Amino acid sequence: MPFILPLIIFLVKREESPLIAAHAKEVLNFHISLLIYCICCIPLVYVCIGIPMLMVLGLMSFVCAIIAAIKASEGGFFFYPLTIRFIS
Repeated sequence: MPFILPLIIFLVKREESPLIAAHAKEVLNFHISLLIYCICCIPLVYVCIGIPMLMVLGLMSFVCAIIAAIKASEGGFFFYPLTIRFIS
């Protein structure tokens, strides 16, 4: 679900507002990166380090979303940490 909304916003608003398109690309890249990190953590669950890593990723996702929303409401831009830029 986190991929669908940023993708729709990017496809609809990329011609109207470059700022909104940039935010949508950044969020989409972040969620794709987060999915890859979570998939990499699954085998680590068996050695007891995967569960804490998944909890840290979930907390980081929640905190980054709040910070990004605040920055966007102020007219700024937030670069998510640990993001692989798939969509440029």
